[in-house]
Amino acid sequence: GKLAIQGAIKTGYRHFDTAKVYGNEKLLGNEICKAINNGNLNRSEFFITSKLWNDDHHPDHVEAACRASLERLGMDYLDLYL
Repeated sequence: GKLAIQGAIKTGYRHFDTAKVYGNEKLLGNEICKAINNGNLNRSEFFITSKLWNDDHHPDHVEAACRASLERLGMDYLDLYL
């Protein structure tokens, strides 16, 4: 969890893959925000991918699901949404 993400950021990982179903969006977002707020990195240095889960594939649900992921991550944008 938290220590793995911190260690990954510290060693240079910049591409993180997440999804609602993984249950780690909030944790990942918190740790990336901490790294940014510490003045070490900018959001643009990260590549964040999240995914639309199967129960949200109806066209009426896609945007809300994406926005919910952004909210959990505490971010303004995703680099890739699958």
